[in-house]
Amino acid sequence: MKLSPQDKHILSLLEQSGRMSFSELAQQVGLSKTPCWNRVKALQKQGLITGYSAQLSSEKLGLEIRAFVHVIVNFEASDKFEHAVLKHQNILRCEAVTGDFDYLLEVVAANMQRLDVLLRQELSKLPGVARFSTSISTREVKHISAYMPLID
Repeated sequence: MKLSPQDKHILSLLEQSGRMSFSELAQQVGLSKTPCWNRVKALQKQGLITGYSAQLSSEKLGLEIRAFVHVIVNFEASDKFEHAVLKHQNILRCEAVTGDFDYLLEVVAANMQRLDVLLRQELSKLPGVARFSTSISTREVKHISAYMPLID
């Protein structure tokens, strides 16, 4: 998709601060408020802007354990597995991957006991799960989702 320089600027600014007002955004991009709003709406309609959210601290919310779970699923049950993952509240992210495993899950839990229950009694019983391997994060080194610096 070909983006205009103004569209790139709008996306870059919103990626940095999704709470920016249309007035402030328009001023920084060099448009009046209504044309800026129309461009943002067009970018949303094209699927380039998929949503807005606040970034919360999992630790401050009492979710101190973050783990990554590599899962092997019986192929015939992959649709049921994915459907179950969509409903599970402790699974923050699920990616279908290549390599030795079929899926990579990012999960959170309040503590080690809750993680143990999550793994033994919940994730292991999801449809089609044949085997999984878990790695616990000891600290986050980098977490960023800024795509615009990567776009020419």
